[in-house]
Parts: sequence; structure tokens; C-alpha cells
Amino acid sequence: MSGKVRTRFAPSPTGYMHVGNLRTALYAYLKAKSCGGDFVLRIEDTDQERQVEGAVDIIYNTLRETGLLWDEGPDKDGGYGPYVQSERRNIYLEYAKKLVESGHAYYCFCDKDRLEEMRAIQKASGQAPHYDGHCRDLTPEQVAEKLAAGTPYVIRQKVPREGIASFEDVVYGHIEVENSTLDDQILLKTDGMPTYNFANVVDDHLMEISHVIRGSEYLSSTPKYNLLYDAFGWEKPVYIHCPPVMKDSQNKLSKRNGDASYQDLIAKGYLTPAVLNYIALCGWSPKGEQEIFTLAEMEKIWSETGISKSPAIFDTEKLRYMNAEYIRRMSPEEFFAAAEPWIDQAVHVKCDKKLLAHTLQPRCEVLGEIPAQLAFVDAVQEYDLELYRSKKMKTTPETAKEALLAVREVLAGLDDWSFDAIHTACFDLIAKMQVKNGWLLWPLRVALSGMQFTPGGGIEIAAIIGKEETCKRVDAALARLG
Repeated sequence: MSGKVRTRFAPSPTGYMHVGNLRTALYAYLKAKSCGGDFVLRIEDTDQERQVEGAVDIIYNTLRETGLLWDEGPDKDGGYGPYVQSERRNIYLEYAKKLVESGHAYYCFCDKDRLEEMRAIQKASGQAPHYDGHCRDLTPEQVAEKLAAGTPYVIRQKVPREGIASFEDVVYGHIEVENSTLDDQILLKTDGMPTYNFANVVDDHLMEISHVIRGSEYLSSTPKYNLLYDAFGWEKPVYIHCPPVMKDSQNKLSKRNGDASYQDLIAKGYLTPAVLNYIALCGWSPKGEQEIFTLAEMEKIWSETGISKSPAIFDTEKLRYMNAEYIRRMSPEEFFAAAEPWIDQAVHVKCDKKLLAHTLQPRCEVLGEIPAQLAFVDAVQEYDLELYRSKKMKTTPETAKEALLAVREVLAGLDDWSFDAIHTACFDLIAKMQVKNGWLLWPLRVALSGMQFTPGGGIEIAAIIGKEETCKRVDAALARLG
């Protein structure tokens, strides 16, 4: 290898970008950038049957949106391409045949019926499913005869029956596996496509990947990968296996619950930088107390020594907290740009949307929850007159009528319909009447919204919906109060 740090993100185009996949991409990106190395994007599309149309675009778009820009990939050849596995099939055939020639792999001609019968027998006898080695010791003449006859075949790895395969992992330490427990895995399928397990070894070597960062579910396969490295006489990469991201201590994240993918979270109104920041902390602990990091800040402090062995629990409440922090730190202009599409889902009348956004920002944790808070903008919601009764505000329907009559007269006389002007007028009236703020402003909120909870009080709502609509709603409330 060149000595330069080179990491790769090698997703399969089988659907959405799962949270765990995005975290793998992030860690691989951070490892490369923290060391001045290269981050490589490789599309592992060897499983053609599981491919989903448009999934490659989802991979590209997600990485671009999150800022995880690759130095090399299908659209950016750095001299190690192609970067799409289906375009490399001749390479895999060449290396699979080299393994056959060196005695580290063999042709297997077992058909589907024989394999199914074998598995049924193994299951009935309580054995773990594995290939029984039926074709492992065919003579060269038998192999040549079957090849000449056009008998379909796969190429399998010839795993030693004895000895121990061991490796070092940055996170999990020293791991040993007895070779007798390893299966003779398929390297090349009958259609000439490689399996993931074979292709990633060949590609990682040829692309000079120095550090392989992936989920801990691949720990059990790594000894087989290392036997392939040894068979070829290749240098092994540094392994960094990451713990799984779980919904809770028992359950994995579920796409069905809408909590498994980056796209799901964005569709719910979480901000991209907040999602990326939170995912970084799912299984990785930076030094110090800081939790909010930009991507550039993470690049500077990243170290794989902070990765935990324990499964990471995806804490939605923690993500909400972090998302709210990001919202608070946005400029008013940035928040308005982000919130406007959500405001437009609920508001279909003319109003001061910028003031509405300004009112929402300190009270908003997730953008997707904005529409439900704005039902009052288009029209007053149905409400019971008892809503005017508040122990805290010391109001009743009777006092509400008195308050609304007084505020109606003041507001009707205003020429300047700005928040500041309305605020001044209302508080001058409160001082003049010698009443508590809530005594006047609670009835105004109820009259203008019909809701107990709104983003902002009566003054903000009046400024948002305009003078004509405000007076109209106060008149309607007075009519109801009799």
C-alpha cells in the first residue's frame, strides 16, 4: 500500500440510506479527512436481484446533502476505477481463477436440488447450515470434464480444515476463530458475478484501502477475508468494526416505524447537520463535554479510539434536543427558509409569514411539527367558552368580554399595525386599566386562535393575521360571549 490513509464507503443500492449506513460513511469520511487521506465511494451492486431503482441516486444525494463528499468514485476516477462492482466482473473472474490455481479455491458444480437436500439433512440433524465439501476434492480431470460439458458452477473458497484464523480489530481487539467453523463460502456465482465477501477483498486491495470501517455484523466474516488476503499474499487493511445502532436494548431500528433512514428523519423535519451530528455520537465519544459539532470540527477531533464496543441506542429525545439546538443557532433568515415549506402546508391565507417564523423559532424542536401548531392562522378553531376561564390568569368568560371590548377599541384605532405598535398599545391599556397582563392578553389569544397553546400570544397572533382579520375575530368572540 501507498502509506496514505484511504477509506471507502461501499453501499449496496438496495433502498434508503439507513442510519447505520450513514454512520459508517461518516466514520470512514472522518478517518480519511482527519489524516489528510482519501475517501472513496464504491457501489457494491453484485446482488443484482436486490437492487432498487433510484437507490444509487439516493446514495449520491445523501452524501452530498450531508457534506460527505468523496475524493474518488464512479463520477470521479482517481486511477483505481471502475468504482461500480458490476463493471469489474472480469477482474473478479481473473482473481478467482488465480485462487483455484493456487489451491485456495475450487469449482463447485452442485445444483440447487442437491444443496436444498443437503440443508434439509443438516437442519434435521441439528447442524448449522454449511457446504459439505462435496466438490472440494474433485480431480482436475473431473473438473475439466464438467467444464467442457458446460455444467453450471460456482467458485468456492477452500478454507483450511484445521488451524486458527485471527485478526486485530481497533474496537474489539484480538479475535480468533477456528477454521473448522468457517464455511467454504462462494466467491463467484453461476452468473459470473462475485459475492460481496469476495469482491470487497479484491477491491479493497486493488484500490489500496488502508482502513476498513464497517458494522460489527462483519466481524464473523473477517477471518474468511483474511484467509483470502493470505492466499493472495496481500497486506491486510486496518479493521475498525462499529457496534450496531439499536432502537432499544432489544430491537434494531425498523424501516416500518419510519426511524431507520436518513430520508425518514429529514421528511419528519430534522435538520441535516443535526442528524449528522447526532449519528456521529451514536457509538462514538469525543473527548471533553462538547456535543454540538460542525462537520469541519469533527474532522479535526476525530479518533477511532472513541468508538464503543457497546450497541448504540438511537435516542429520539436526544436527537430532538440536538435538533432544537441547531434551530436556535440558525439566523432568522436561515430558519425562515427552512420553515417556510412547513408553514405553507398549514397556512393558506395572507399573513406575515416572517413574523410567524420568528415566533416559531424559539418554540420549535422539529420542523415537521410546525403545521399542527398553525391551525389557527387560516381560521379560529372551534372552542368552548370555558377556555376563557383561567385560574392562573384570573379570567372568566365575563372578564374576557370586558377585556375584549377594551382591546377592540384600542386596536381599531391603530394606524401602525406592527408588532411593536400593537405591543405598546396593549401594555398601555393594561397600565391604564390597572390589570395583570394575562387578564387582557389571555382572552385576546383565545379570541384570535380558539386554542390554549399557540406559538406566541395574542399580540403576536394579531400582528401575524393582520388588522382586519384581528378585529373580525374579536367581534365574533364578543358576539359569542353575548
